[in-house]
Amino acid sequence: MNATSAAVYTDFQGLTALKAEAREQSPEALQAVAKQFEALFLQMMLKSMREAGAGDPLFDGEQTELYRDMYDKQLSLDMADKGIGLADVLVRQLQMKAGADAPGELVMPQRLASSFARVEAQIKNVAPVADGSGNVVPLAEASGAASAEAVTASPQAFIRQLWPLAEKAAARIGASPEALLAQAALETGWGKAVIRHPDGGSSHNLFNIKADRRWDGESVAKQTLEYRDGVAAKEVARFRSYDSFADSFEDYVNFLQSNPRYAEALRQADDPKKFVRSLQDAGYATDPAYARKIGHILDRGVVADAAAALKSPAQGTLS
Repeated sequence: MNATSAAVYTDFQGLTALKAEAREQSPEALQAVAKQFEALFLQMMLKSMREAGAGDPLFDGEQTELYRDMYDKQLSLDMADKGIGLADVLVRQLQMKAGADAPGELVMPQRLASSFARVEAQIKNVAPVADGSGNVVPLAEASGAASAEAVTASPQAFIRQLWPLAEKAAARIGASPEALLAQAALETGWGKAVIRHPDGGSSHNLFNIKADRRWDGESVAKQTLEYRDGVAAKEVARFRSYDSFADSFEDYVNFLQSNPRYAEALRQADDPKKFVRSLQDAGYATDPAYARKIGHILDRGVVADAAAALKSPAQGTLS
């Protein structure tokens, strides 16, 4: 099967065909492969964006997901046709100069196939970005410490950036980092809806803890949806603001440990679903579906898959 056919990059099994095309030493073949790998990457980005939401229990179903997947595949093709620059980066990374007399000559097929596999692994694990020299590097390595912008790149970037902080906080209460990250993902839409100040500065509040009379730090007002007697209504409330995401995790742990009503939740912290169910029962959130939504995030495997990649020897420990 030729890599220029649309079927290749609208199906993840097409990776096999792409690798086969990559073994050719033709610059044209490499450009075609890189272009279609870009389309595959865009498709995976769209898939991650879909997984970031809790879904619509009224309209979601197998048929809806089927047609939405078809739409996303076509959208990825249209976007790749215009290009986002990733294909050019991949081409540069998969090429090397063989000497002054042969600039731009491709590496031997074996080396090229190896490089292609390495890039494939990067795209599967984290969203890559180009550094100043045109190399593709994992987003977390490129951005350093967790920042308000870095965590919003994708669910995988959200997890990768915040994992060390979640790991530390979870250890203090005997919970799993995955449970804390799933809760933060729901509260902030995978970091995209972290409450901001009027000047655009981030509150770094990952768990949407409100600024009640016990809080003497900085705060920010935000309209929120609350459920009173099962009825949803919009209200304006003040939320705590922190200097960093590390402060948010620390205050989250202190908040649970200093409130007797969360004692039962802390006793069940080693079971993610029982933990979040107990938080809901204790009044952490007014949304009656709060625990179910977090459980849905955990069940979809986005957090677990990213965490497994972080824990693997190839990735190295982040703790």
